[in-house]
Amino acid sequence: MTKINVVGIGYRPFDKRAREIILASEIILASKRLFEVFKGYKEYEEVKDKIKVINNVEETIKFIHSSLVTRHSSLITLLASGDPAFFGIGRRAVREFGKEIVEIFPDLSSIQIAFSKIKESWDDAFLMSLHGGPDPEKRRRLPYEIDDIPFLLQRHYKIAILTDKENNPSVIAKVLLESSALLLSCSSALKVYVCEKLGYPDEKITEGTPEEIAGMSFATPNVVIIQNIPHLHPAPSRGEGKGGGACHASEVRFGLKEDEIIHSRGLITKDEVRAVTIHKLRLPQKGVLWDIGTGSGSVSVETARLYPEIKVFAVEKDEEQIKNIKENRIKFDATNIEIIKGQAPDVLINLPAPDRVFIGGGGGRLEEIINIISNKMTSGIVAINATTIETLNESIQYLENNGFKVEVSEVSISRAKIISGRRHMSSLNPVFVITGEKQT
Repeated sequence: MTKINVVGIGYRPFDKRAREIILASEIILASKRLFEVFKGYKEYEEVKDKIKVINNVEETIKFIHSSLVTRHSSLITLLASGDPAFFGIGRRAVREFGKEIVEIFPDLSSIQIAFSKIKESWDDAFLMSLHGGPDPEKRRRLPYEIDDIPFLLQRHYKIAILTDKENNPSVIAKVLLESSALLLSCSSALKVYVCEKLGYPDEKITEGTPEEIAGMSFATPNVVIIQNIPHLHPAPSRGEGKGGGACHASEVRFGLKEDEIIHSRGLITKDEVRAVTIHKLRLPQKGVLWDIGTGSGSVSVETARLYPEIKVFAVEKDEEQIKNIKENRIKFDATNIEIIKGQAPDVLINLPAPDRVFIGGGGGRLEEIINIISNKMTSGIVAINATTIETLNESIQYLENNGFKVEVSEVSISRAKIISGRRHMSSLNPVFVITGEKQT
């Protein structure tokens, strides 16, 4: 029976079992870089005639598949960097060939080494990889992308990142500087470490601010560690915001009041309607939300606070409202909101496909908007707030025409007012909440 052994190298000698595997292997597969690393191992001279250098992962997988067909029994060893099961080829090998024939022999991971070099713990760090390769299609399948780092820093005060040539330390630093007014104002509170060529004779550790790192170049491979220093100190009171030196997120809670959210002329989704709308959207842990006709951004802000891993695209054409949503984004540390200035549906074409959509205002082009949503959305939920019977009927018609399963709720709110020393209930205009669900 063929066995596939994935053996990590780079930081320490082989243990007894890994050494036995290396010496017994019929074929040893390695990338060009790991081939050079392996030359430094004492076992190299004994097995150098068995080594096949392969250019990339896909070629490696193809070669192993071919070997499984042509060889009834063999021992194939694949050299990997560090711990193969940590953002490495170990996962792919198990998926392709099965746990029954794959064995993994880990070395230390580069992130372990990096934290030891800067003398910091890593059990309290968020770990991520930007090692997506040059293919942009594969990059989009990464759990987190480079643009996610700012909002991750709101949730985690320590992040370690496996980089690649495209997502390199200077590019990461520039993302930190350019992400938003909030992070720009407190970027000096971020400490960035770049750990280059760990395990090599010329390894190097660089410490600096995002401004400093952005102007440097670094050798590969490298690991980036970012520390959000203010997070280690007591949290500031609400309102310090932009000028108070706070770089971490405000306390996440549900139930922002209308008077807490900056808005103009009373144009804001009422608290109770907002609560029902967000409930009806059945938001996922992460994904993409379009907030069309965002106004002051109350739904965007509340969603962004509740679900930091959701990317919110707040679409608005009115300059006054855009000013409000910008101020609210900073006030509530909502760096996962991206403001899209312009008229829907025109500006929707180039946005990432949504998982959820909230329509607070269609600007008279509701049918076009829903058609575009239907074309781009694979599955998900659309919620529309309507105050007139006409908009209610149009919403139902356009959603059903596009294959959405439609539900309608009416939210009628009465609030107490004190008149002559007594509380009287005063009704607000009812709001229809129309939801359409699209299933694959």
